[in-house]
Amino acid sequence: MLASAPLIAAPVVAVDVGHTLAAGGATSARGRMEFEFNRDLAREVSAALMSRGIAAHLVNDDGRIASLRDRPKAVPGADLFISIHHDSVSEHELKPWTWQGKARDYNDAFAGHSLFVSHDNPYPDASLTCASVIGARLQRMGFVPTDKNARRRAWADQANTVHWYDNLVVLYRTEVPAVLFEAGVIKNRAEELQLRDPAYQRRMADGIATGIAACLQVMRLP
Repeated sequence: MLASAPLIAAPVVAVDVGHTLAAGGATSARGRMEFEFNRDLAREVSAALMSRGIAAHLVNDDGRIASLRDRPKAVPGADLFISIHHDSVSEHELKPWTWQGKARDYNDAFAGHSLFVSHDNPYPDASLTCASVIGARLQRMGFVPTDKNARRRAWADQANTVHWYDNLVVLYRTEVPAVLFEAGVIKNRAEELQLRDPAYQRRMADGIATGIAACLQVMRLP
């Protein structure tokens, strides 16, 4: 009788919802907190990963994990940690406008996604590979990145819009490769509406999940 092949456990990905209910991050052009955008997209990314046979675990879905150091510890057996965020614009670059009778601010000059990794992560090369694959996949799907963050963060892979962000806790306080994804600029009035659209979220999540699946396959090769 032939011996059965050993079972290979499904890869595990921790999908972190950036910010919290109490500290919601940036505020969109129409007054919605970044945390809500992050949670919507993180849930879609998790679902897209699970549809590919990857065990995705949402981190901070209830918005109550305030400590950034505790985020990576929430899924100790993960193969990859990805933190979902949405981008903003510096205060001095914002312009005033009124939305539904309330004073708001906006900046329509910047739009697009970007990714971040850390030299101080225990696996910087694997982190960069995953970020680059995700970025490349999104661009092939037609998503347009932003270069606005190059004003503050050095390029790790300019072609795929990946930056170094060495001292970011959720990137270097992990024991596995880690990526931070900025989905778009919520101070941009047009992009905000796209980022709130469930169909747009699902399409972007599909691209992220495809990139992660390809990256995990490479990482698992002997």
